[in-house]
Amino acid sequence: MYTKIMDLIGIQTKICWTVTRGEGLSPIESCEGLGDPACFYVAVIFFLNGLMMALFYIYGTYLSGSRLGGLVTVLCFFFNHGECTRVMWTPPLRESFSYPFLVLQMLLVTHILRATKLYRGSLIALCVSNIFFILPWQFAQFVLLTQIASLFAVYVVGYIDVCKLQKIIYMHMISLALCFVLMFGNSMLLTSYYASSLVIIWAVLAVKPHLLKINVSELSLWIIQGCFWLFGTIILKYLTSKIFGIADDAHIGNLLTSKFFSYKDFDTLLYTCAAEFDFMEKETPLRYTKTLLLPVVLVVFIAIVRKIISDMRSALAKQQTHIRKHQFDHGELVYHALQLLAYAALGILIMRLKLFLTPHMCVTASLICSRQLFGWLFCKAHPGAVVFAVLAAMSIQGSANLQTQWNIVGEFSNLPQEELIEWIKYSTKPDAVFAGAMPTMASVKLSALRPVVNHPHYEDAGLRARTKIVYSMYSRKAAEEVKQQLIKLKVNYYILEESWCVRRSKPGCSMPEIWDVEDPANAGKTPLCNLLVKESRPHFTTVFQNSVYKVLEVIKE
Repeated sequence: MYTKIMDLIGIQTKICWTVTRGEGLSPIESCEGLGDPACFYVAVIFFLNGLMMALFYIYGTYLSGSRLGGLVTVLCFFFNHGECTRVMWTPPLRESFSYPFLVLQMLLVTHILRATKLYRGSLIALCVSNIFFILPWQFAQFVLLTQIASLFAVYVVGYIDVCKLQKIIYMHMISLALCFVLMFGNSMLLTSYYASSLVIIWAVLAVKPHLLKINVSELSLWIIQGCFWLFGTIILKYLTSKIFGIADDAHIGNLLTSKFFSYKDFDTLLYTCAAEFDFMEKETPLRYTKTLLLPVVLVVFIAIVRKIISDMRSALAKQQTHIRKHQFDHGELVYHALQLLAYAALGILIMRLKLFLTPHMCVTASLICSRQLFGWLFCKAHPGAVVFAVLAAMSIQGSANLQTQWNIVGEFSNLPQEELIEWIKYSTKPDAVFAGAMPTMASVKLSALRPVVNHPHYEDAGLRARTKIVYSMYSRKAAEEVKQQLIKLKVNYYILEESWCVRRSKPGCSMPEIWDVEDPANAGKTPLCNLLVKESRPHFTTVFQNSVYKVLEVIKE
């Protein structure tokens, strides 16, 4: 649409030139401008994330009640840019499309919690932002689970009324149902912890009048509702998964189990051996401290906790067993404190999920400008003076961090993969089926348009099973056994990468070691990949080889 419109107007959309690479390499065409599909794709992602920064300013301003709060949020984000996002290095990640809509969604939740009167427009906007957050990224359901849990806790202790929470729950349910339809009936959504949690909270709200008739203390009532939600969600999730026969998200439960216990299997090791799915690095809190983000957030968090304790004391002292007439103020502050704890837990368990923690810390830092929390301080000192003193201290390390980011300049070049793709294009049939490492298969599918048996979408039980068969090439199994499994998958060519056989991010994390956990019967034997690197016959034929890749044709009887 863009190029057609620009052509009609007569505006040039791209500039192309030929790059002579030398060293016997063919010249290549390189283009710049929005008329080039790759540039257009990246520009759209950067534009969306640029709009997100405007949203962060509005968010910080609205939450803190001061435009200085918006400034604090945005500057904290840039001072900690390397901890907040990966969009500058890897634009095509699903989170790059999805996360900006979570920021909008959380801003709308904040508005709904604060508003004395609910308007239909706010609820519809919440539903739409939910849909745009869930659609691109399968992990969205786990983030929304933490939000629903936080909101439920805020409701239980009396910061929001039942009517408001019901409307939020209904919007979540509608958006989930629409996403189920828009994702062509993705049953993983309906059997998720998120969906189960929504149903259980809806049930708790429905039976709340009956719970109030029980002659128990306020604290006991909180515990009853909390236990009902926790155990109800787990049981309902288990039952729906069994009834529908869905195991697509089973690896997520196993991944979390492996974090707390010594549980190991093939899928969890593939995750936990990757640095981004390991525990948060010890250096991360230190980096937060150097930019003063962590100290500021701790001060804000302590101020909110003090307010909560004060409110709870007054509630529990009365020991009322009927509906409390007084509704506590500033439920949105309590929600943000609980959401911060949830994101901190996710970020500590899985390093990649700093994506949620760090930006939320930046939003929470805006509350340093809040008169509700720090009115006593602003009576003694000018708010602007306090905020600018904090920002000046932050900028010492923050500006150094920014300079480090700006200094990273480079270009992409992967000649071995380029040779592989060119060979596939010109030396294999269009219907030839390929198998290999997931990242390589993505490139083969995208650039050579060949059928592949596995690719990096791991949220599907069938794909995980196929990937396990494909990765048996890096196990210690017999070549004949692996070949027969590949033939069942109708594989014609296998792309073997020797580096996958020997590389090891940490002890127990080389592919043969991962297979030793899954297949202890063959432990101690020479890995099959090592044997095939030296000699591929009699079960395979080497048809292409360069410094990184070795393409093996599967010999069929």
